[in-house]
Amino acid sequence: MQIETALRPRIFYGWFVVAGAFAVTFVGFGCAYTFSAFLEPLQREFGASRGSTSLVFSLAGFLYFALGVISGPLADRFGARPLAVAGMLLIAAGLAAASHAHGLIEVYLAYGLGVGLGVGAAYVPAVGAVQRWFVRRRGFASGLAVSGIGLGNLLMPPLASQLIGAFGWRSAYVVLAAIALIMGGGLSLLIENDPRDRGAAPDGDAPAQWRAASRSEGVAVVDAIRSPRFLALYASCLICSFGVFVPFVHLVPYARDHGVKAETAVLLLGMIGVGSTAGRFCLGGIADRLGRERALLMMLIGMALATAIWAVSTDAASLAVFAVIYGVFYGGWVAVLPPVVMDSFGGRNVSGIIGVLYTSVAFGTLIGPTAVGFAYDASHSYTLAILLSAAASFAAAAIVGVLCTNAAFRLKR
Repeated sequence: MQIETALRPRIFYGWFVVAGAFAVTFVGFGCAYTFSAFLEPLQREFGASRGSTSLVFSLAGFLYFALGVISGPLADRFGARPLAVAGMLLIAAGLAAASHAHGLIEVYLAYGLGVGLGVGAAYVPAVGAVQRWFVRRRGFASGLAVSGIGLGNLLMPPLASQLIGAFGWRSAYVVLAAIALIMGGGLSLLIENDPRDRGAAPDGDAPAQWRAASRSEGVAVVDAIRSPRFLALYASCLICSFGVFVPFVHLVPYARDHGVKAETAVLLLGMIGVGSTAGRFCLGGIADRLGRERALLMMLIGMALATAIWAVSTDAASLAVFAVIYGVFYGGWVAVLPPVVMDSFGGRNVSGIIGVLYTSVAFGTLIGPTAVGFAYDASHSYTLAILLSAAASFAAAAIVGVLCTNAAFRLKR
């Protein structure tokens, strides 16, 4: 026992996997969520409507969630690292190509496909890998990994706004491409698929404690997606996601419409990032103690209540309150969802199952922000769209509430 303890590394490698996944989420979603800062410059450059310009983000969002249905099973079979690295390279290429666009269609192709395919290739494999390295602290580790989304949302939009103001939107895209290439591509090399590949065990425990564990543990993808439990999770995510990404596209223009200065309006996205980072750091660990399924219900209710605050907010201070509260619960939702999947269906095909689940988010992301943009073009008001977004989160929470309390949704393995 003393020899085994002496040979065990001081730092459990699972935390390096978390660091690699953090880099993937920071770069991927940080670059994606800068889009709100680019919306007005792109509108002016190409003489486009708010709805058609919003479609750029929605296309990318659809792809980076929909592609998980392909990248997840590939990661389960071949490992997460190659897909994570390829994804970061695709993001860099897409942003660089967008800097040379001469029309909105070219932005659709460059940004939409580059960022969309890049995040889609990297995100699910990276997050899925983290789930296998932890059991007792799975919620906390997952929260740290996806806190890159919150920190990226905090830092990247203001950076993009400063770059646009100083050098123009084209040069801003070039700088973001360099960040994706160097930081994202480099740190994603840390990701590894399974602790057993290093002769280790989850949570850094001695391998002897896990000798009975098998790589085959878990439910087949086909069996998982046919289960009432998965269908309930899918329905909840689909309904929720129609509204969940609307603030990332429309909060800045909403604030500008209510007289908030441009530099202050962009900082509101950073406030979502502040709340989101706090939510991912804190709520993932709380979910480990409270129960991850119950925590998921709390996140959805929190997002619904926060969105209701947005509906009555018309100045910078009240919008900042909304942004922070919304960010906390949005961050918790993102952090808790993958561990709930792992708890429900096991680790053998966790990336593939998460990938299928995230197709629900893909459809909501494609439709929600774009529909809100066109609704604004028609009515010059965001009120109804915001209230519908809050109602969608309440409906999603009701589904998870049934999941928590009804024995019929318990998976029989």
